[in-house]
Amino acid sequence: MKLSKSFWLALIAILAVFAASCGSDVEGSTDAGASDAAADDSADDAPAEEAPLPGEGKSVNMGRANWSSGYVHAQILHDLLEEIGYDVSSPDALEFAPDLGYQAMASGDMDLWANSWYPGHYSWHAGDLTDGTTIGDNLTVVEGSVMPGGGLQGMLVTKSWAEENGVTSLDGINADEALWSQLDSDGNGKGEFYGCPEDWTCDDIMASQIAFAGWDNLEQTQAGYDAMFAEFLTKAQAGDPAIIYTWTPTAYLAQAIPGETTMWLTMETILDDSNPLGKEGGESYDQGEGYTGLGADTCLAPASGCNTGWEAADILVTVNKAWGDDNPEAVALSAAFNPPLIDMAIAGVDLNASDGSQAAVEEIAAKWIADNRDLCDEWIAAALG
Repeated sequence: MKLSKSFWLALIAILAVFAASCGSDVEGSTDAGASDAAADDSADDAPAEEAPLPGEGKSVNMGRANWSSGYVHAQILHDLLEEIGYDVSSPDALEFAPDLGYQAMASGDMDLWANSWYPGHYSWHAGDLTDGTTIGDNLTVVEGSVMPGGGLQGMLVTKSWAEENGVTSLDGINADEALWSQLDSDGNGKGEFYGCPEDWTCDDIMASQIAFAGWDNLEQTQAGYDAMFAEFLTKAQAGDPAIIYTWTPTAYLAQAIPGETTMWLTMETILDDSNPLGKEGGESYDQGEGYTGLGADTCLAPASGCNTGWEAADILVTVNKAWGDDNPEAVALSAAFNPPLIDMAIAGVDLNASDGSQAAVEEIAAKWIADNRDLCDEWIAAALG
């Protein structure tokens, strides 16, 4: 674990991650007026009745996304909502891919999740409902929650193969048959890279990137992510050519180790909002200026410099709008909830080392809360404000 933590610390040092502060200390109530009142002979010696918690008598149908890197922080928020009185369903009971997750929230079947990746997930807000509204009309995005700017994304490539072959970018691989042909495992005349499972949103973004950049000699392999990553890691450790999409915070990078076994790969053509495949909401796939915060020790780059081609995503809470309007304290707690990216990355390593069960998720979350009690209390104080 010490090795994993040192790796994550080194990784976070090169990320542009925006950590929102948890607010100022809660002011004490022992001022002169309070002392005078306590000394007043006419004061009631009986202890004051505690105010009810805002969630008492209320429930939260909480869900989560179907990628394990989001399990622990979702569970932490679940536990903190319980601390302010809510009866919260276990997130694993409502586990969805984004397409169904946003529909469930918009319809009221799910109240909240902490696994939105914006701006890409705004594409799911565009869907129409039978009442004439859009999915997005029925949602509230809790800005500033969880990990704003914490979702670094991009493509990893086998370090030794890339360096031996002068590889610096996906564009360069696509343009050189001597390179992309080494990635053509099925002989169909296209080099393959490991992408995203269907309905994760990143699969549609990558398909749009391929079309936009004109990468006619490359295609995305789609399957279960863990299986794809295992294949990739085996190839990378053997020095064989392989490329995969990945992200932070996740335990996968603790195994792939950029700078040692793998390197981040530059994209010279950055997807804009032109929606080349005409996907519903595809304008939200726009990757802006991409991400340029990685150094030469972990990122291969042409003369123009390193750019992962993906904008660092905001990992945020989204709630059903009507539910959020009725539960402002829960929304306030969600807004204050900013677990450190490094901690969530380490939690992912811990989960990866466990049996992966819901019990393991709950244990890791409970330990994190106990170890960070003061920080959690600040979030709760901000919510109860």
